[in-house]
Amino acid sequence: MILAKNILFYYDKAARIPFPDIALEGGEELLVLGKSGSGKTTVLNILGGLLRPFEGTVEIDETAIYDLRGAALDKFRGANIGMVFQKPHILAPLTVKENLRLAQYFSGKPDHGLIDRLLQDLGISHKAASKVTALSEGEAQRVSIARALVNNPKVVLADEPTASLDDENAEMVIHLLKEQAKKMHSALIIVTHDHRVKEHVSNQIMMGGNQ
Repeated sequence: MILAKNILFYYDKAARIPFPDIALEGGEELLVLGKSGSGKTTVLNILGGLLRPFEGTVEIDETAIYDLRGAALDKFRGANIGMVFQKPHILAPLTVKENLRLAQYFSGKPDHGLIDRLLQDLGISHKAASKVTALSEGEAQRVSIARALVNNPKVVLADEPTASLDDENAEMVIHLLKEQAKKMHSALIIVTHDHRVKEHVSNQIMMGGNQ
């Protein structure tokens, strides 16, 4: 489902970021751990089609994403990659459901009832008509997960999804990410410095040495 091989990237030639080869099938998961500055977010951005590497290839569903350019890459990313961030990337003027409909509109994918099912599965169906500003932090992160999954992506990438959450909400978010990714047969990659996540994902890579 996702393959990254022989990736080379650096901001400074004297300090290359060690980029592991990655190969995950649908329904599999990977945890990338590392301190701030270890390169883990750079890894995620390269996997997500946001940062072009100097060398190497990233393939999603057998498509080499960096062979795509401009609008073609944007469209592929929107249809096949779901991203969850530490701070929810959702539009405050819109309701929860409008945010999800907007994500579907830009990908060109039909709904087929997926929005309502996701909101039900994530325990926020009662918030469908609420503005984002009316949500708790945990609810907003669940909306962020729904937005990442609303296009039934091949790959879900989560960047520090629990860092700003208390223990209860952090555990809930990881459980929901894992559960929904498996339901959709999506490959799931989580990058974090939050060691609370370690016990929930057995397949792990450590960036920047031992923690």
